[in-house]
Amino acid sequence: MKNTDFRIIDLLPDNAEHIGQTADLLFRGFREHNPNGWPTPAAALREVRKSLKKGHISRIAVDKNDKVLGWVAGMNAHTNLWELHPIVVETEYRHKGIGRVLVNDFEKRVKERGGITIYLGADDEDNMTTVSGIDLYPNVLEHLMNIKNIKGHPYSFYEKMGFTVVGVIPDADGIGKPDIIMTKRVGG
Repeated sequence: MKNTDFRIIDLLPDNAEHIGQTADLLFRGFREHNPNGWPTPAAALREVRKSLKKGHISRIAVDKNDKVLGWVAGMNAHTNLWELHPIVVETEYRHKGIGRVLVNDFEKRVKERGGITIYLGADDEDNMTTVSGIDLYPNVLEHLMNIKNIKGHPYSFYEKMGFTVVGVIPDADGIGKPDIIMTKRVGG
């Protein structure tokens, strides 16, 4: 998909159609690998609305027919630190560059606001990496140093985007279901 086949715009609080499409996309997009993230359409809608608070970043990729193809959001977490949370792309449009463009756009917005670092958590609830499905204690860092992607976990996408794995929170989503923490310097 060419960048000219879609455009990135702000998700606006008064655009009910885009908000509804984005919430539906979030609910469906995480159902397979993170079903507890937004377990209901109502939970997804609350997350989308939360991203519309003043000072947050909430951007969507839309096609020429105004269909939402992807969404990225985030907020200032601490002085110069921004959290990218969440990002989702419509299933049939994945691996076509939309996610890359959304992340690049997010980085640009963070830099414009004086941000230096972006962080994100990449949950592994279904054993897609070697740090999932096992007890990481007591040698958490040893396991992290040897992390491998065994089933197409998104952390590899973020690595290609310049993010670095800097930590892991064992059992973040239940026993043996960690959150892989990644960061990237974008300013300063």
